[in-house]
Amino acid sequence: MTTTAPEKPGKPDEPEKDESVLVRSPGPQELHPARTRRRRHALELSLAIAVPLLLVLLWQLAASRSWIDDRVYPAPSAILADGWDRATAGDLWPDVRATLKRVLAGYAIGTVTGYALGLLMGSVRLIRAALEPLLDALYVVPKLALLPVFLNMFGLGEGPQIALVAATVFFFVWISTMAAVVSVPSGHRDAGQVFGASPWQMFRHVLLPASLPAVLVGARIAAGVAVLVIVASEQIAATDGLGHLIFDARALFQNDVMFVGIVCVAVLGVVFSELVRLAGRFLTPWAPRDRGRGQS
Repeated sequence: MTTTAPEKPGKPDEPEKDESVLVRSPGPQELHPARTRRRRHALELSLAIAVPLLLVLLWQLAASRSWIDDRVYPAPSAILADGWDRATAGDLWPDVRATLKRVLAGYAIGTVTGYALGLLMGSVRLIRAALEPLLDALYVVPKLALLPVFLNMFGLGEGPQIALVAATVFFFVWISTMAAVVSVPSGHRDAGQVFGASPWQMFRHVLLPASLPAVLVGARIAAGVAVLVIVASEQIAATDGLGHLIFDARALFQNDVMFVGIVCVAVLGVVFSELVRLAGRFLTPWAPRDRGRGQS
């Protein structure tokens, strides 16, 4: 006896649907995450070294082949040799110390005052309404334009240089701090109030951890700008420092000495900015890391 299986309901001419499953095979990043991060870090480090080195080698080749005038643009080897001679003779370090002292002193003053006022203005709406227009007007004034004012206030010497750096750093830190405090989500504040947090506890456990990463970003930017400002200021109202060295050498047509000063300024700015970045990573372990240099 032959039996026939019952037909499935539906139209007899309807084609069967092809139900396929899309399967994604895991890639190297999923299979070997640690190895992938190490390779990414090695690649980024190689690029960070290779690109500047290639440009320096091209500059050296252009100077040695007389593609450029080496009296105006000395070869990197000549700059390095002159810098080494000045360093071993002790002629370079007084200028480096003078610039570093002014940058550190002005940076410390500007950071403390900018953070304190930014925190106050970000927390109290009436104070922000009273002071923000005035500070916005002062912010757009080129900071070198304030140097004659500081010269009248402090006279010749270290005072005007330090005050100029402090004023520059102040505005960067003030803006980043106030913006960071204002942008703290209201839910965070409400949660603190629900748990009965005192003003100090609200600052310690809500405002500080929520705003500090953005504040440190502004402090890092201010570190590089502080070096730029002091170099320009030392040209105008100083008898020592890297800025004075650069512009004095240019006036005397000592272009190799001028480039030695420029290289020192670049190294000083990079080191100072990186130290601030590392300090920020140490102070804010809860903050998300940037996606550069070894981050996948």
